[in-house]
Amino acid sequence: MSTKIQHIQSADVVNDSMGRQYHVHLAPGELAEFIILVGEAARAERAAELLSDIRIHEQNREYNSFTGKYKGLEVTIMSTGMGPGATEIGLVEIFQLTKCPTIIRVGTCGALQANINLGDLVISSGAVRLEDTSTCFVVEGYPAIAHHEVVLALIKAAHDEKAPHHVGITATASGFYGAQGRKIPGLYVRNPNLPDELAQMNVYNFEMEASTIFTLMATQGFRSGAVCATVANRPCGTFIDPESKKIAEKNSLMAGLEALVNLAEMDKRKEKTGQAYWMPEKI
Repeated sequence: MSTKIQHIQSADVVNDSMGRQYHVHLAPGELAEFIILVGEAARAERAAELLSDIRIHEQNREYNSFTGKYKGLEVTIMSTGMGPGATEIGLVEIFQLTKCPTIIRVGTCGALQANINLGDLVISSGAVRLEDTSTCFVVEGYPAIAHHEVVLALIKAAHDEKAPHHVGITATASGFYGAQGRKIPGLYVRNPNLPDELAQMNVYNFEMEASTIFTLMATQGFRSGAVCATVANRPCGTFIDPESKKIAEKNSLMAGLEALVNLAEMDKRKEKTGQAYWMPEKI
C-alpha cells in the first residue's frame, strides 16, 4: 500500500490542499475577522450559545471553533487550550486565514490584589511576560501591551453590562503551579514569593495566555486585548463557588462580545471621518 506524502510549504505552516490549517482545522473563509479566544473547549460551546446563525463549527484537538453572528456582527469563538504554547499555534494559524483580525481573550484569572473581589472582571492594559513562547518572535524587552482601542471597548462593555471591573497589568505565566509560585507537596518551587512580588509591583492578576497574544498580534499590527473573570484571590486565599463562577464567566463573555461590537462601530466611525485613530466625540 502506497502512502501519500504531504509536502510542507516553504513557509513551514502546515495546511492541506484546501488551505485547511493543520491544528485549528479551518479553511479560508471560515474565520471571522472579529475573534474571541477562550481556553476551555467547553467554554467555547457555552459562548457559542450567545451567537446566532452559526455557519461553521469545527473541532480538532483543543481548538473548538464557532463562526456566527452577534448583533449582526460576524464573530468567531475559538478555544485554544491552556498556556502560551497552544495559544501560539492557534494564533499562527489564525494569521494564515484572516486579513486583519481583532482578537479578545476571554478567560479566568487569579487576583493578586486583595481589593479585587471574586467574580470581578480584570481588563488587561498590558502583561508581564513570564512565559518565553513570545520571545521566540521578539526580543525580551519588547512590550506585551493590549491595543488601546480594545481596552477602551472592553471598559465601555463592562460598564454597560454593569459588571464590576478593574483595569491594570496582568502577569502571564507559562504554567499553573510552579510558574505561579504555588506551594506543591513534594515539589520544590523556585519562587514561592512570586505572587507577593508581583502584587508589590501593582500587577493585578495571573493568567496564562495574554502576553503571547498581545505580542504576536502587535508584531502584525493587529488589535488585541483580554478580559478575565476572577475565580481566585491569591492574597486572600479564596476561591469562587460554582454558581458565582457561571455568572462571572457569562459577564466576561458578554463584555468580550459587546467590546467587539464597540470596535466595529469605532471602525465605521474612522472610515466615515477618514481618521486613522478613533477618538471620542466629546471630551
